[in-house]
Amino acid sequence: MTTRTQIRLRWQQHLQRWQHSGLSAAAFCRRHRLALPSFYAWRRKLRQEPTPAEAAGAPSADPPVTFLPVLVRPEPAAPPPPLELLLPGGRCLRIPPGFDPAALRDLLALLEGPPC
Repeated sequence: MTTRTQIRLRWQQHLQRWQHSGLSAAAFCRRHRLALPSFYAWRRKLRQEPTPAEAAGAPSADPPVTFLPVLVRPEPAAPPPPLELLLPGGRCLRIPPGFDPAALRDLLALLEGPPC
């Protein structure tokens, strides 16, 4: 004859094996020939009952859940590529972003002016 304690212990073992199996409840019950409604009923019942330590007044081993603020920062945009100018004679001038336009004008005038 099976006692209530034995039945409870058997369902606790089933539930522990299920948690470590990686299977859905339905797949686990099919594999072990358990009734799915009984599985859910025992899972609910065993979750609601205090553990022996809790029943004895011991504090819960699980720490309280704490949420921490998260700051999401966008990734910095990639800098634009340099501007490339192909000059007569096959020369290539690469101008970085933010280069002073007046300095560029002076440089182009110097490069395209008469040779020294």
